[in-house]
Amino acid sequence: MKKQHHNIILLIVLSITSALLFTGCASSRSGQVYSRDQARQEMRVNYGVVLSVIPVQIEGTQSGVGAVAGGVTGGVLGSMVGGGKGRVLGAVVGALGGAAGGAVAEEAITKKDGLEITVQMDGGEVLSVVQEADVPFYQGERVRLLRANDGSSRVQKQ
Repeated sequence: MKKQHHNIILLIVLSITSALLFTGCASSRSGQVYSRDQARQEMRVNYGVVLSVIPVQIEGTQSGVGAVAGGVTGGVLGSMVGGGKGRVLGAVVGALGGAAGGAVAEEAITKKDGLEITVQMDGGEVLSVVQEADVPFYQGERVRLLRANDGSSRVQKQ
């Protein structure tokens, strides 16, 4: 019986570790981080002045990794309850509850603080870009706005 508990604990630890590794690979929405596809790609550069900066939340990922890890963990823990049919019922209920909790946890863990930065371009056009709040921007500050061919934009210090 001790061997079985050891295997169950090992499975739980592996499930949680896997979930954390996968959610840690979430893509960045920083103005300072480029994806592999953006490297060596031409971007249009425009200059302007920050009109306003509003703090926002960037939602977390919902890849399903959290739900799977939570479901496995909940199923294993639920199967330890009771015996016979009660054990099967415990596993099913535990898996469903764990999956729901895992999905919520993944979204909460990967959620980021962001900024909605509104910029008046030198040509008069007003644009707004949302990106991670890893670099502070201030009203009246001169910035450059980079526009990629894929339609994405980012604000950077000049």
